Amino acid sequence: MIFLFIGLPLVVAAFMPLIGKISKKFLPDLLANAVFLVLLVLAATSGRQLIAAGPVLQSLSWLGEPVAVQIAVDGFSLLMLMAIALVTLCVGLYSINYMTPYGSKANYYALLLMMVTGMNGLVLVTDLFQVYLFLEVAAIASYALVAYGLEHDELEASFKYLMLSVVASAAVLIGIAILFGMTGSLGFAGVADALRGLDSKLAVGACAALFLMGFGLKAALIPFHAWLPDAHPSAPAPISAMLSGLLIKVSGVYALTRIFFNVFGLAPGAWLSQILMGLGIVSAVIAAFLAIGQKDLKRMLAYSSISQVGYVVLGIGIGTPLGVAGGLFHLFNHALAKSLLFLNSGSVQQATGTRNLDEMGGLAKRMPVTAATSLVGSLSIAGVPPLGGFWSKLIIIMALVQAGHGVLAVAAVLASVVTLWYYLVIQRKAFFGKLDEKWKAVKEAPFWMTAATVILALLVIGTGIFFSAIFKTWIQPASDALAKGF
Repeated sequence: MIFLFIGLPLVVAAFMPLIGKISKKFLPDLLANAVFLVLLVLAATSGRQLIAAGPVLQSLSWLGEPVAVQIAVDGFSLLMLMAIALVTLCVGLYSINYMTPYGSKANYYALLLMMVTGMNGLVLVTDLFQVYLFLEVAAIASYALVAYGLEHDELEASFKYLMLSVVASAAVLIGIAILFGMTGSLGFAGVADALRGLDSKLAVGACAALFLMGFGLKAALIPFHAWLPDAHPSAPAPISAMLSGLLIKVSGVYALTRIFFNVFGLAPGAWLSQILMGLGIVSAVIAAFLAIGQKDLKRMLAYSSISQVGYVVLGIGIGTPLGVAGGLFHLFNHALAKSLLFLNSGSVQQATGTRNLDEMGGLAKRMPVTAATSLVGSLSIAGVPPLGGFWSKLIIIMALVQAGHGVLAVAAVLASVVTLWYYLVIQRKAFFGKLDEKWKAVKEAPFWMTAATVILALLVIGTGIFFSAIFKTWIQPASDALAKGF
């Protein structure tokens, strides 16, 4: 059952170009979104049943013979599978209308399914080399998707993303090689057990530094963030949503968190904890101020992603149960809200032909649904009650105070105030005020684009209203899983 999360999108991706020869639009749209829906149902129903009694490990077999591939699902991986499935389904629905002018939808969906395969595989494997393998599967698909429109900016952004990502992958691979040489194992549990019996703090520190650089670059933490403000604005809107909503969290935050907790062991107050908190608060504060000066709507959202990932890493870095839970809850909230905002930015750009906020104004009169859903996403990320982002930020700040990090708590509140500031700037410049004459003919986004954003907006609202149930059902088990390991 667990292998369906990897095998289903992989098999459909392989056949998607052939299906595109049969039907240019209808069949690729239908089949891809059907796969995304099945993955969501599996995560929401089967996944919960599977881990009811604890983590589940399965080994792959081929024609009755065992294969050296083992995957596992626990509370943390299930939370990530759920986030991936929710966002991907909405992105798939949005793409029905948005990607039509790009042509070759079958190729687009094949790459999108490959990205999903890589992300699902990464959150399920229990082996360091398999982490690297699925990291690259997702990354290769994302390079092509960033450049999918083949415009100058898209190709340049994709090349920059590729070059920096190669550095990150090399750092991760070197770290894995050193650990294998020291321990003779690649499995999380095997490496962790071997390290406990070795007196090699310098080598472990070097590996941790390599992983921090590699996965920190994938997560776009400051100072490893240079690629993100170019890649996300240049990519097609659905891909921007996938990159900011999911990929930086799966390839960066998830992988870093899983290895630091289940391989190295991350204790509150330890040096790893302090480094993560430092990187988190620096990213949250500096990126928030950098976002203020942006006139490009998608570029502002890209800097916001760096800031919000900082909050996630800050919470996880505290290392306490409350801090980790707050960080994971904010990861989930940001995945929904930021995907919503990037999809809405695509609707605005498609309707107006511009991403420059100074050229907009009054669009709420012509695009009321887009304006309303953008407001929901903006307020959630800014931490305005009762939306989900408020609760996750509150938990992180409470965890900081509880752990004796009052200065960091004040800095986190400051960054949240700045976040509210620039999101209100977006709303005022893009949607409020007088409608410019040149936008008189602008219409609301097409049906599937609007439907996708409405679904995400409802999820953002629901996460805030029912935060207690969601926290107990999805977030707390994820936090507990990190503490226990496989």
